[in-house]
Amino acid sequence: MIKKIAIVGPESTGKSTLTKLLAKHYNTLWVAEFARYYCAALTEPCTMQDEINMFHGQVALEESVLAMTDKEFIFCDTTFLTVKIWSDEMLGETPQIVLDALNKRTYDLYLLLDIDLPWQEDPLRDFPHMREHFMSIWHKELQDLDANYVLIGGIENRFQNAVTAIDAYLAAF
Repeated sequence: MIKKIAIVGPESTGKSTLTKLLAKHYNTLWVAEFARYYCAALTEPCTMQDEINMFHGQVALEESVLAMTDKEFIFCDTTFLTVKIWSDEMLGETPQIVLDALNKRTYDLYLLLDIDLPWQEDPLRDFPHMREHFMSIWHKELQDLDANYVLIGGIENRFQNAVTAIDAYLAAF
């Protein structure tokens, strides 16, 4: 069974950068954030159907990477849990398909990236003033899932802190 390590957190916390660095460090594959590409192509405000499409896209990307590897684990640049968080925030509800998948499509370890990095402007980022709000939501969602997660902070030593957490997790097996 291939383990999945998810890199999650609010906007502008270095998820994509860290995911790529970790995959290179551990010589394994990683799953891109489907929503980034999907949202870049939107010409209208995001709808519930868009959220459902992003859920399916993220799951399909993950399944394709899992099918291509013989490695012990992969990294996921966020997860479909992001769909739940954004749907709740922007649309006031979560698609049922996402709710149904929460306890079925699990991850072995989550690295929750702290909001201690400076905000980086990006056309797909919306809430520089709500980072604390989204950080508390991430903690709550992961706790509600009884997820195995580690808070990763540090500006200069973020990568090393993540490696330390992953090595500790892997040493338990």
